[in-house]
Amino acid sequence: MTEPMVRAEGVCKSYGRLEVLRGIDLEVAHGEVMCVIGPSGSGKSTFLRCINHLEKVDAGRLYVDGDLVGYRQRGDRLHELREDEVAHKRRSIGMVFQRFNLFPHMTALENITEAPVGVLGRPKASARAHALDLLDQVGLGDKAAAYPNQLSGGQQQRVAIARALAMEPKLMLFDEPTSALDPELVGDVLEVMRKLAEQGMTMVVVTHEMGFAREVGDSLVFMDEGVVVEHGNPRDVLGNPQEERTQAFLSKVL
Repeated sequence: MTEPMVRAEGVCKSYGRLEVLRGIDLEVAHGEVMCVIGPSGSGKSTFLRCINHLEKVDAGRLYVDGDLVGYRQRGDRLHELREDEVAHKRRSIGMVFQRFNLFPHMTALENITEAPVGVLGRPKASARAHALDLLDQVGLGDKAAAYPNQLSGGQQQRVAIARALAMEPKLMLFDEPTSALDPELVGDVLEVMRKLAEQGMTMVVVTHEMGFAREVGDSLVFMDEGVVVEHGNPRDVLGNPQEERTQAFLSKVL
């Protein structure tokens, strides 16, 4: 496919006088796993949230699978979409946050079936069957009846991934999905993500897990102060960074 799954053109975002994104230009191909690294406050998570219009860009344009995110263009002018139109387009983009955001009063199975039934109008029986299959895929086939407070952080995050996959997204966004987990629970979540990559899921992953970026990522972006400082093959960037700022950052985290 010639059209990338994600295309960012000069994307800018500010909060008052604070410029968080300062002209981001990036492309993510279909089936690509792009990992985004950088110090806190560099704009990584903000960029991710702009991709599905959880944050509105101030300048530039973002496209997902060829469609302008959050806006409709008429002539030379952009018109913001209504919230229901944004929500409709957002269905095809799965997002997994640092915190799991599961509904505490629902079981793992109910958390996964809620949106397919309520939003997509899927029959309950087929949504349930699909949810059970997804729980098997993330290694939690025996936890369908468990409530979030009965699950470890790593298990809750895997349920959150299954919940996102239940909407059959064409793009998955991960915002530091392992940063809130105890170290011994990180591996199980990363393994689920690794399997997704092997299945060809397009993924943009904001992460501090350099091993995952090196082994699974197709491309690696280092961001700092709202700009892309370096972008290339993960093995090249991590093993032989070209930019002084990248070198300084990696010297502290590797």
